[in-house]
Amino acid sequence: MSQNRQDHHPGELIARHRHEDHQLVYVARGVLAVRTDHGAWVAGARRAVWVPAGTWHEHRVHGHTEVHTLHFPLGCTPLPTGTPTVIAVPALLRELLVASTEPGLTPGESDRLRAVIEDRLCRADIAPLQLPCARDPRLHQACRIVTDDLARPLTIARLAREVGLSERHLSRLFHTEFGTTYPQWRTTARLFQAMIELTDGATVTETAHRCGWSTPSAFVATFTRTLGQTPGAYRSAGGVESRTSKLNPSPG
Repeated sequence: MSQNRQDHHPGELIARHRHEDHQLVYVARGVLAVRTDHGAWVAGARRAVWVPAGTWHEHRVHGHTEVHTLHFPLGCTPLPTGTPTVIAVPALLRELLVASTEPGLTPGESDRLRAVIEDRLCRADIAPLQLPCARDPRLHQACRIVTDDLARPLTIARLAREVGLSERHLSRLFHTEFGTTYPQWRTTARLFQAMIELTDGATVTETAHRCGWSTPSAFVATFTRTLGQTPGAYRSAGGVESRTSKLNPSPG
């Protein structure tokens, strides 16, 4: 089982590829957006992304990003292998992941760290922060309309009219394909973009406005409840940059 630590620059794209083994990607600083044919995931300071072997995926970097990557052979499956999975990274697991990628570890040190990491991964809390890709072209169009301008308030009734569907039909598409409601999906889309905005240097107030929250306090409450830390703390830990970027959850 190999492991490595890499630093990436803002805006860097790691082109579509796949691995013969499983991969756990932990981002100690910055944000890494992981995209597959089925959806998008975001790895940040309190979350890691598990990418099963054989999964075609690409990475996009936001902010100056410090990435710790561990590879696991096919026979070692502490996490699900059917689809990428986001897990919560508490303090102990964070220190283990960082320590396991330190240079100069002896084989014995590495093996002992790995044994504890595998134990902790088996107990890891799944953090379901995924933005799925739409298969239905009408749902794809609806998702694109929303993510192209998250600051624009759009009810599902208005969105349905814009894509030529009834409100009931569009609601059913969200439930059938994503297993969620339109407001729940939109909140996830806004959180994804908020993580990127904060990493890229936007203030909490700017991020709340750009991502469609009515007030900064509403944004702070939703972000903190979902991600386990305030937007301000997330921004401070992220290695901020003075630029903005957009994560589009549905590939064009």
